[in-house]
Amino acid sequence: MATSPRERPTRDREPLDEKEDRQLIELLNELRVALPGVQMLLGFMVAVPFAQRFTALTDRQRALFYAGFITTALASVCFITPASFHRIIWRHGEKGSMLRIASALAIAGTVFLAVSITCVVAVLTSFLYSSAAAVAASAVVSASIAVLWYVMPLAIRLRDRH
Repeated sequence: MATSPRERPTRDREPLDEKEDRQLIELLNELRVALPGVQMLLGFMVAVPFAQRFTALTDRQRALFYAGFITTALASVCFITPASFHRIIWRHGEKGSMLRIASALAIAGTVFLAVSITCVVAVLTSFLYSSAAAVAASAVVSASIAVLWYVMPLAIRLRDRH
């Protein structure tokens, strides 16, 4: 018989070092999922301007593409920073600080990635179809991201607090 979240044993008695080690492993596993996709998107975006049809983009499409490129780069920076941060402060007793900063950067990285994905959808849809289709596709994608990445987890978090 499954237990509800409220019936599960808590980790309140977990020693701080063990808790921080566990949290670091969890964070790194999450970043291992996000980072390859961001890097692949960034690599694709670096190559696109050199394609022959890129010159056919309008100024608005180029601006959206550039916004997507910059936010992809920023997402990559946010997702890679925890590794660099950890190496620099390793063995200096700052794991708790590093975890708080890395967690905030991971969330910031998802925000940059959400903007990037929305921009890419807008550029490609407007190039292939129309501006109206781009608005619709971007709205669906950004709403899906907002609900799945932010609204649902925050709703669960708020529910569990009460």
